[in-house]
Amino acid sequence: MKNRLYFGFLAIVIFSIGCQTLSRWMAPPLALPPPAQTATVRASQIGTSTLPLPTAKQLSIFEELWQIVREEYLYPDYNGADWDAIGVEYRQRVQAGLTPEAFYQAMDEMLAELNDDHSVFLSPAEAAEEDAVFAGETNYVGIGVLTREVPERQRATIILVFPNSPAAEAGLQSHDNILSVNGQAVLDEAGLLRTDLVLGPAGTALELVVQSPGQSPRTLTIVRRAIQGPLPVPYTLLNTPNGKRIGYLLLTSLADLTIDDQVEEALREMSQPSPLDGLILDNRQNSGGHETVARGVLSLFTKGRLGYFTNRHQERRWFEVRGKNVAGSANLPLVVLIGKDTVSFGEILSGILQDQKRAYLIGTPTEGNIEFLRSYGFGDGSRAWIAHATFYPINNSQQDWEKNGIQPDLVISSNWDEVTLATDPVIQAALEYFDQP
Repeated sequence: MKNRLYFGFLAIVIFSIGCQTLSRWMAPPLALPPPAQTATVRASQIGTSTLPLPTAKQLSIFEELWQIVREEYLYPDYNGADWDAIGVEYRQRVQAGLTPEAFYQAMDEMLAELNDDHSVFLSPAEAAEEDAVFAGETNYVGIGVLTREVPERQRATIILVFPNSPAAEAGLQSHDNILSVNGQAVLDEAGLLRTDLVLGPAGTALELVVQSPGQSPRTLTIVRRAIQGPLPVPYTLLNTPNGKRIGYLLLTSLADLTIDDQVEEALREMSQPSPLDGLILDNRQNSGGHETVARGVLSLFTKGRLGYFTNRHQERRWFEVRGKNVAGSANLPLVVLIGKDTVSFGEILSGILQDQKRAYLIGTPTEGNIEFLRSYGFGDGSRAWIAHATFYPINNSQQDWEKNGIQPDLVISSNWDEVTLATDPVIQAALEYFDQP
């Protein structure tokens, strides 16, 4: 299993996906949408096996990939790696003969030598899955929850629940925690989800021990079934102590092409029967995604030239959006919540709204993972995402977000697995902010 930021959330899965973990479900954290022609075979058609890939073809892909990094990689010093020596090592491995599966793994390991946490290599199956997710075509077997591992407390905490899923029907909610599966700890000794316990076919049951923050554990039996549709954008209405109507919207990803449309619909719904007095945009679990989606969300709240990307050749590409006022969104007071799990375009989106003086940021500093990835497709349907550029905001271009992350205006923290929406001190601080004169 890949362990870099390609997967968006580190160690996030949708609980129980047929025969594969959802780590492969998340799209690159900071990238343009993949070219449609790079992977025309769906993952369901390929499965866990791969098509024949002769050594000569492997060498051709390897040489092309190695040269791309040599010429286009963001850091001229290859982030401290000896790229020539790495090329010799992996060329020899390919020449010695590899199965297709081992070859794809080797190419990903080669990119991991760059140690940038972003650059990644995808097999044809993974690339096809990525295309499906970007198109909003999530389709898997499970119970329908997005989770994050909490190894320090030996649990998997629920980030969101898919509507009309088995989990939703069982009453599971965001912030609930899964402690065990079928009588065994949900995490292994390394603090990772026990996929051997959670995977299984449709119609089979899981016995979960679940605990809501502040409550006693309870046991639930939930039957897996097919889950289809886009990644949801949960939203609700909250009230400040002084009675203002504040919308709350949770963005866990920008990797699904339907996300910005869902944000628009949420704004319209929450603005009925009367306009909102403010909006809380919760980016604390935002794993990033594609530039197209980030543009769509940003256009609801700001417009114009917002910054630029620059590469190793010092070439600039301006980042601009056209404004789109939906239910008063263009002037709606905003609070954006950030934290250590806000990455890539989740960071850029938050930082831009702060840089434009459109939002007040509350939470903890982000860790700085804003490298822009460029997609490179290969003849067998595989794909590489290579760190190609970094971003600077228009009004404070001296800030180095990659190095220093995004800094909140108000520092306050909470642990997702230990609070609810009603008891979260970060949410409470946001509501109090809207009541300030």
